[in-house]
Parts: sequence; structure tokens; C-alpha cells
Amino acid sequence: MKKVLLDLSYAELAALTESLGERAYRARQLYEGLMQGKKLSAIPIPYAMRERLLEEYEEEPVAIREVFTSKDGTQKFLFELADGNLIEGVLMSYHYGKTQCVSTQVGCRMGCKFCASTLGGRVRDLTAGEILGQILAVNRREGGTLRERAVGNVVLMGSGEPFDNYENVVRFLRNLSAEGGICISPRNVSLSTCGLVPEMKRFADEGIPLNLTVSLHAVTDEERRRTMPIANRYSIAEILEACNKYFEKTGRRYIFEYSLIEGENADMVHAEKLAALLKGRPCHVNLIRLNEVKERNLQGTDEKTAQKFLERLTELGISATLRRSMGSDIGGACGQLRAKYIGK
Repeated sequence: MKKVLLDLSYAELAALTESLGERAYRARQLYEGLMQGKKLSAIPIPYAMRERLLEEYEEEPVAIREVFTSKDGTQKFLFELADGNLIEGVLMSYHYGKTQCVSTQVGCRMGCKFCASTLGGRVRDLTAGEILGQILAVNRREGGTLRERAVGNVVLMGSGEPFDNYENVVRFLRNLSAEGGICISPRNVSLSTCGLVPEMKRFADEGIPLNLTVSLHAVTDEERRRTMPIANRYSIAEILEACNKYFEKTGRRYIFEYSLIEGENADMVHAEKLAALLKGRPCHVNLIRLNEVKERNLQGTDEKTAQKFLERLTELGISATLRRSMGSDIGGACGQLRAKYIGK
């Protein structure tokens, strides 16, 4: 596999252009073309420069292979990478604009029992440019430009654990918000982790004030171990300590994702225990009705139960919302589309 130009910052791209003996303005042409989601061959640079770049760099590191549209307007993208691997992403429309969910790895090795991404394990990490390439491809398809973006918000909640691909994800975040590119602010980015405590603490020192989201899904370590193998390594207490550090460093409240699983964690006793655990903390709880994965023996709750859980949390002083279920008719959950194609 060749290298990916989108891995490079503008300064690195300028240095590369200079090393090829080209004038400085060619770097800007190349950078803007890449940020517009163009193939390398479609960017208006000299033929000789393009040919030399194509010897080392991919023509199109991320390509949209198929698009599925839900009855609620949600779009599911199947992307093909230059090496033939498949990843997926989702574009969701809200009143405040469009949000794209991106993948950070091909597959995942975290083993969470409610997630399809981990069914085949982790194949490999994505590079920073392959993560960014998903957004640029969708922005271009949706008619967006660098000045009028079609994608305004990004969530790192697709296939993979972002902090298990730490270096590439941090580079991606810096390139995503860089001036002159697609320039999406960290405040419009949410990163979801299953709770890799050392990386959470390290990230607090990076100076990237995004929305840190932690997949909690339980109120005790014993319960969490039943669905999330990572709980055998890091306790809820350690996760809360890492969250405290993130708040101290960034001033940004953190978010807990809590999937409501029938017969597991969705009754009023759990609502009260969750409230007691989080009382007084600068956090928000995002309740999720589990998007059922046929390979897993777990079921989500009905709407009535989810609303009761939400009401009880609110009564107990916890900031919480119930995430609107989107894309369920097109396999909206992480990894479902890729798993289906691999199965074929």
C-alpha cells in the first residue's frame, strides 16, 4: 500500500512540494484540491508533479462504494480503502446541520458484546488521512465546499476504538481543524471511547477541547465486565478520575453513553444507582436504545421504558437526553453494514 497525502499537514505538504522542485503556490493548489475531496489525478497541478506523487501516494485512499438511505433520511456509507478493506460511516441530519460518524479502525478488538464492529476483531488501524478522507468524500458528495461545508459536525463513533489508534487520531484531529482546510472546530467533534484510561489522561494534555464521550453502559464494575471486556482492566472509578482530569484541563464537560439493555441495566434501580454515581459531576448522560445486533443475544428496551429511565435521571438532578434512534432500517449500528458485506 502506498502512502496517503491526507496524512500530511499543510506545512508538511509544502515541504514535500519544495522537495519536488515546485513553486510554493503549488502546495496550496494541492492542499485545496485534497481538501475538496478530489482524486490526485483531478487536482490541477503539473503533469510531472502529479506523476511523481502517484509513484509514492495513493490516487484515492478512501472511495464511497455504496450508499444506503433510511426512511428517516439517515445515510449509511460503505467506504473502500486503497488496499480493499471496507469501513463504514453514517451521515445524520439534525435541525442544526449534518453530523458524520466516522471509523478509526478496520474492525475493533475491544470485544464489547453489543457492538458489531468487533465481530471479526481488528484488521488494522486507519491512518489520519483515511479518517479525514471519509469526511472529505461525503462533504464533496453532498455538495459541500471548503467555504460552505455540508458536514458541520463529526463523531468518532464508527468502527474502532479511537484511543486504540491514538497517534493517528490525534493527527487527524489537528488536520481536521487546521486553517485553510475543511476547518471543523474541535468543539464540533465528539470522540467516543470505551474507557482506555491512560490514553484518556494523555489526551487531556493535548489541548484539543472536543466533546469527550465515554461508553459506560453499567453502574458497577461487575456488571460492566459482563458486556465490556475493557472493564477487566480499568474500573469505573479510574474512568471517572480520567474524566475529572479532562474537565480540569479543558473546562469541557464530559458525556457518558448508556445503552439501555433489556433485563440488564434499564430498570429504576439502575437509574437511581447511575444518578448516585454521577451526582455533582460536570457531565451529561446520553441514553441509547440499543440498536440490536443479530449476532449478539442482547435486546434494547421499548420507548416507554427508556422514557421512564430518562425521567428518573432528570428527577434526580442528572443532565440527560435520550438519543433519537436513526438508521435502524439500514443497519445503522457500528459495523453492521461491513459485517453484512463480508458475510456475502
